[in-house]
Amino acid sequence: MGEPVGGPEGPLGGRRLYLCTSDRPDLQRFLDGCIRGGVDLVQLRDKVLDARSLLRRAVLAKAVCAEAGVPLILNDRPDLALQAEADGVHLGQDDAPASLARRLLGPHAIVGLSTHAPAELEASAAEPVDYVSTGPVSPTPTKPGRPGTGLDYLAVAASVATRPFFVTGGVNPDTVEAMLAAGARRFVVVRYLGESHDPETAARALRRIIDAGWERSGPRRLAIQPSQ
Repeated sequence: MGEPVGGPEGPLGGRRLYLCTSDRPDLQRFLDGCIRGGVDLVQLRDKVLDARSLLRRAVLAKAVCAEAGVPLILNDRPDLALQAEADGVHLGQDDAPASLARRLLGPHAIVGLSTHAPAELEASAAEPVDYVSTGPVSPTPTKPGRPGTGLDYLAVAASVATRPFFVTGGVNPDTVEAMLAAGARRFVVVRYLGESHDPETAARALRRIIDAGWERSGPRRLAIQPSQ
């Protein structure tokens, strides 16, 4: 069973199916369907919209997520996350420092950080973040030119991560069992839901497999509990 919200895994609790999506014309309907299907964390990540347009869409996404009790994370932009009253921000290795995001958003915001290699994962232990992402396991169009890390990196993360970690790259019902076997318990999904004609049903199918993995093995316990 998952941990309660606010338990040993911090503000994420038992959240385990993390949708990352760009803006789209049917954003409200798409988010509604994904959340009904089992998505319990949402990130809006759009590299095309200007700041004002992104802010408007983030406000819409926040309203949808808030109604369902699902946190909304904004990619890259702690300033816009603050203005949109998003629940947090996700940062890449070359984005604003996590310390700046924490100062802007406060102690209760969710701050995430991408990692792609063991050295970055090790360095993340000293950052004021609530979770890390690990991957992409396989190459993905959302990260052009970045090679896949393979499953070995997940096994490393499962052994040494001091924060909850979410797996990225090629997450779908055909791949998630191997990721679970490597030690993953939390997953970021992009194309599998984004390209689905029925995202609610697709999310439900993926969530069913993930939940079964939690039932078999339980939540992964942190190698070292982060200081409070």
